[in-house]
Amino acid sequence: MSFLFGGAPQNAGTVDPVKMEMATVELDMVTDMFNRLVNSCHAKCIQPDPRKHWYAEADLNKGEAVCIDRCTAKFFEVNKKVGDRLNAMGGQAQATGSFGM
Repeated sequence: MSFLFGGAPQNAGTVDPVKMEMATVELDMVTDMFNRLVNSCHAKCIQPDPRKHWYAEADLNKGEAVCIDRCTAKFFEVNKKVGDRLNAMGGQAQATGSFGM
């Protein structure tokens, strides 16, 4: 059964508003990260023909494809490191009782 619909028989057909809000926030975060990834890697790896202001080829060439692969891998690696660091800082703050950064 979907996590949006509670899971208990008495909640059949109803949506838990808290879980719906959590799902909405998560979807917004994933969409934002995807858009930042696309914008960043596109700007770095795919250059339009400066004389025509559009792309010279419909498909990615080998250099562009390699650049996109590397850019995407680095983007996710950095995001993971930042997330891990923030989680560690949050755990430290929780353990010591200080929440100021």
